[in-house]
Amino acid sequence: MVETAASLPVRQGRSMSLMAHLEELRKRMIFSVVGVLVGFLSCWSFADRIFGLMQQPIIGVLRHHGIAGGLVYLNPTEPFNLYLEVALVGGLFAASPFVFYQLWLFIAPGLYRTEKRYVLPFLLSTVGLFTAGGLFGYKMVYPASLDFLIGYGQRFQPMITIGEYTKLFVTITLGFGLIFEMPILALFLALMRVITARWMLRNLRYSILVIFIIAAIVTPTADILNMCLFAAPMVALYVISIGVAWLVNSKRERGAGAV
Repeated sequence: MVETAASLPVRQGRSMSLMAHLEELRKRMIFSVVGVLVGFLSCWSFADRIFGLMQQPIIGVLRHHGIAGGLVYLNPTEPFNLYLEVALVGGLFAASPFVFYQLWLFIAPGLYRTEKRYVLPFLLSTVGLFTAGGLFGYKMVYPASLDFLIGYGQRFQPMITIGEYTKLFVTITLGFGLIFEMPILALFLALMRVITARWMLRNLRYSILVIFIIAAIVTPTADILNMCLFAAPMVALYVISIGVAWLVNSKRERGAGAV
């Protein structure tokens, strides 16, 4: 079968210069920051309610261990900073559809015309995975980590400051939100022919080793249980990413065989 110019997939934006790419990146970053700012302002009025949800894990763990009391602060500015951070986290999740759409607009010029129609699945999957990662950290990992930490030091009277508590909360929820984007990253790396499913399988053992090293670094405790709580979803997402890369590679091979 002879290829014609009309039958070949077309990529747009090949002629874009480095300065044009940097200018486009700057534009999308500015739009993303504005979107997060709007989300932050929208969540500011609900910061107290958001904090009510945010403190539920520690309240539940303290009651589970029969400890009275709650969070404290040592600096007069901590409560105000707390509400700023709470509104910012809420704004990040609220603005995530807009931010991921800006990401799509940045990478879309380098995609085939047939690939550009997947904008809606891209947005649904990225926003869904980001939200699912945040919920997983909030519902599963964070309570388990707190339960271990409070239980380990139960002979002492805890005095947990809202600043340290918020820092740990933000690290876990946003961290898992980003970690859950691994299949999307694998999708685009496979589309750009940077990785293949075979390469990911061949390096599976090394990838698992790296995952556990990362988990050991970001885990708030040094115990194996909490490290596995961090590493297990990353390993599962890596396996899912292999499947995503395999689908991309298979589609490309079928397309090449049909020519």
